[in-house]
Amino acid sequence: MKPKVYVETSIPSFYHEVRTEPDMVARKMWTRQWWNECRADYSLVTSIAVLDELEGGDYPNRDKVIELVSDLPLVAIETAIIEIVEAYIRHKVMPDDPVGDALHLALASFHKCDFLLTWNCRHLANANKFGHIRRVNTLLGLYVPALVTPLELIGGQDESER
Repeated sequence: MKPKVYVETSIPSFYHEVRTEPDMVARKMWTRQWWNECRADYSLVTSIAVLDELEGGDYPNRDKVIELVSDLPLVAIETAIIEIVEAYIRHKVMPDDPVGDALHLALASFHKCDFLLTWNCRHLANANKFGHIRRVNTLLGLYVPALVTPLELIGGQDESER
């Protein structure tokens, strides 16, 4: 069974990134490398929240960005997700934005995704926050996905497991 990856908004955005600063170009290249060479090793999902964020944006290549994830299966936003988001905000795990990072983490956790794939290294793929996220998810009885960037998944699964 392939590991399940929740694809957050920043992934399709960086796939079609147009900024020329070296760190932006590097993220674009790593995103494309993972997407083109490694994603077949995983079962990808996303959410209507990701599509809404992408559709609400005003940026170059918007249609291409949306198209990249438009065929991915969507995880459902159950009633319990709202309660999880509220708990994340109450426990100061995520910023007070019920349709932002807290929602993505709640969806990936509730749907038992192995990975939440993101370039948001401030609130999600942040080693300094992971302990707090793990404690709150454990308190809520939720699965704890690994919060990773494409760079961390390049190379796919351990060769010894194949």
